[in-house]
Amino acid sequence: MIRHIVFFRARRREDVGEILVGLSLLKQNPHAQRLEVALNGRMDQLGNEVDVVVYGEFADRDALAAYKTHPIYMESIERVRPLRDLRYAADFEMVEGYSVRL
Repeated sequence: MIRHIVFFRARRREDVGEILVGLSLLKQNPHAQRLEVALNGRMDQLGNEVDVVVYGEFADRDALAAYKTHPIYMESIERVRPLRDLRYAADFEMVEGYSVRL
């Protein structure tokens, strides 16, 4: 299983809602086994630069690759890219309870 986590920060505070809406399109992408889009809870004492988090689970690398080339993914990027200031992504593979580098 591949876990895919992406963090976003809006250029302007007033765009956070629109980013959330744009990223929520990803829930319609059929290649994810699980996909969540949520506002950051801002519970970290040291930094709260992240506004929105995307968390996805994929059967394998091929499923993640298909997700990233799906038209819904492309539409989401077109909506969100102009509104975001920051985007950090991480992908890691889980094998029998251990994470493995991709």
